[in-house]
Amino acid sequence: MDFEAEQELFSTAEEHFKADHYAEAEPLLNQLVLKSSKRPEVFHMLGTIYYDQGKFNKAIRSFKRALEINPGYTDSSVGLSVILNDLGKYEEGQKVFDEARAMLSVKSPNPNHHLNERFASKHDELGELYLRHNKLEEALTEFQKALALTTLRRPEISVSIAECHILLNNFTLAIRELRLVVREYPHFVPARLKLGKCYYDSNQVPEAIEQWEAAVRHEPSNIAAKDYLRLAQTIQVTSLNSPQMDI
Repeated sequence: MDFEAEQELFSTAEEHFKADHYAEAEPLLNQLVLKSSKRPEVFHMLGTIYYDQGKFNKAIRSFKRALEINPGYTDSSVGLSVILNDLGKYEEGQKVFDEARAMLSVKSPNPNHHLNERFASKHDELGELYLRHNKLEEALTEFQKALALTTLRRPEISVSIAECHILLNNFTLAIRELRLVVREYPHFVPARLKLGKCYYDSNQVPEAIEQWEAAVRHEPSNIAAKDYLRLAQTIQVTSLNSPQMDI
C-alpha cells in the first residue's frame, strides 16, 4: 500500500472513530495493522474500540503496541491505566500512569491546560477506586493530586478530599477543606450539605443550621437540605447528644 492510499484509509478510519462509528472504523484499522502500520494512533483507536466491546485483553495489547511505537503517546497510557484499574490491577495501572506523567514532564515542563485536566480526571478516577475499596490514604493522595492539576472541578474534588478526612476521623481537616470550598464557591450546595453534617456531628448545631439554610437559599427545591435543616432546628443549641445523621 503506497503512502497516499494508507493516508486515505487512515483518514477514513479516523473520521468513523471520532464519530463513534466503531463498527465502520474497526475493519479499516485492522487493514492498516495487516499492512504493518507504525502509527500509534491506529493501535490507540483499536484499543479504545476493544475496550468499548469489553475485549479487555485485546485492548491492553493494542494500547501496549501503541506505546511500543511511541512511549510518549499519552492517550494510550491513560487508556491502558484505566483498563488495568478496571481489572483490579491498581499498582500496575498506577505505574503506567506515573510513567506517562514523568515522560510528559520531561518533554514539556509546562503541560498545557487540556492535559492537566485529563491527568486530574485520571487521579480523580483512581481516588474513587481506592475509596470504593476503603483504601483511604491512597484515595486521599489521588484526590489531592487531582486538585493540584484541575481548574474545572475543584469543588467536587475538594468534597471528595473532605470525605476521606471524615472517614479517617479527621473532622478538623474536613471542616477546613469544606470551608474553603464554600468560601470560594458559595453556590456549590454539596459542599454546604457536607459541611453542615460535619458541624452537626461535632455538636456545632448553629453552624450546621447556617450551612443548610444557605443551601436552601441557593437550591430551594433541595429536599435533603430542607430535611436536615428541619431536623437540626429541633435540636437545642446546647445539646451535647445530637443524633447522628447520614448524608
